[in-house]
Amino acid sequence: MTTFIILWLGQLFSSVGSNMTYFALTLWVWQKTESATAVALILVFYQLPQVIITTFAGILIDRISRKQLLIISDTGSAFCTISVGILAFLGILQLWHIYLIASIIGCFGNIQSLTYSTLIPLIVPEKHHTRASSMGSMIIYGASIISPALAGVLFPSVGLFGITLIDMATFSIALITVLVINNIPNPLKPKDEHKENIPHIKNLTFGFRYIYSHPELLSMVIMVSLFSFLNDISETLYQPMILAKTNGNTQILGMVVAGGGIGGIVGGIVISIWGGFKQRSKGIFTGFMGTGLSTLILGLTSIPSLWIVTKFAWSFHNPLIMSSYMVMWYEKISIKIQGRVLAADYLIGIVVGTCASLTAGILADRIFEPLVQSQLSFPSGSGMALLIGISAIIIILVSSKVVNFLD
Repeated sequence: MTTFIILWLGQLFSSVGSNMTYFALTLWVWQKTESATAVALILVFYQLPQVIITTFAGILIDRISRKQLLIISDTGSAFCTISVGILAFLGILQLWHIYLIASIIGCFGNIQSLTYSTLIPLIVPEKHHTRASSMGSMIIYGASIISPALAGVLFPSVGLFGITLIDMATFSIALITVLVINNIPNPLKPKDEHKENIPHIKNLTFGFRYIYSHPELLSMVIMVSLFSFLNDISETLYQPMILAKTNGNTQILGMVVAGGGIGGIVGGIVISIWGGFKQRSKGIFTGFMGTGLSTLILGLTSIPSLWIVTKFAWSFHNPLIMSSYMVMWYEKISIKIQGRVLAADYLIGIVVGTCASLTAGILADRIFEPLVQSQLSFPSGSGMALLIGISAIIIILVSSKVVNFLD
């Protein structure tokens, strides 16, 4: 576990900086446009190029040194981030710059995330897979505690350029942790390469064909994709909803996002100590139900303190869902093909997430917000809240089917 913990700490520091930059970009775009669609498009452009690169990334992961891939992906993301800061410093940053650079960062981030996922079964004993997977979720939520608070306080004084400089410092820590580790293994040795003489087209589609030919994997993908689509709609909209309802109060938004970060960390700690349900489908069911109920309350309320509590509960269940889901994959897929198979699953998730983000922005700006403001005379942000509530109700309704569907 020592190697994993060193990598985990480095990625935690890097994630703090990256989340600060993303939060600052969200503030910058909202200040310029006050459009939920414009904010949602940051995530869309981050995800869209990954549709093309993911299958290639899966092949690379099954063939190339994991250490090299981590260094390349982290370095590429760092150069893109500082480019945003320089453009902001020169006063020439435009919306399309952000979308373009987000697309490039998305490609590097794709390689980094997939590489990290496939490292767990290689460097962590099988009995600790659930704990290691939940620690991966803690990286995301740990950064969510610190990043919004720091970015919300620092953004007015140091601007986007200052935030990206902090991001560079945290990246340096992550790069050092990768460089000092010499025992990152690879699943295939060079002498095994000739045995994998598979045509390129079949290599690109291998993961999808493998999932389709295994009904238990296909069932997992269908159920989690449905949940992810609905959950991503809420994830996309809750920040602009809060900004709209609070007249752009970044401090309230920062506290809500930080509350979510605390929830994710507490959930990750609980799973790390407990180990999760032995029947993984029960873990996914419990996570779905808890997420749906928490999201529903968040959408229904307009009280900042309740936003913080419900975002805590919303995020608390994520480590349970993701650790249960990933361990099911590790148990069912050979290490030698995990890169390609997990890449296929990751690509499906990207497509689902991109569609959800686009759907959320369009429905919010063109249907729900105009409807509740002009026809029902509700205040700004109520349309987004309604859409979040509808998504949460559907999650609750379908969660009861999870155990039977996955079993």
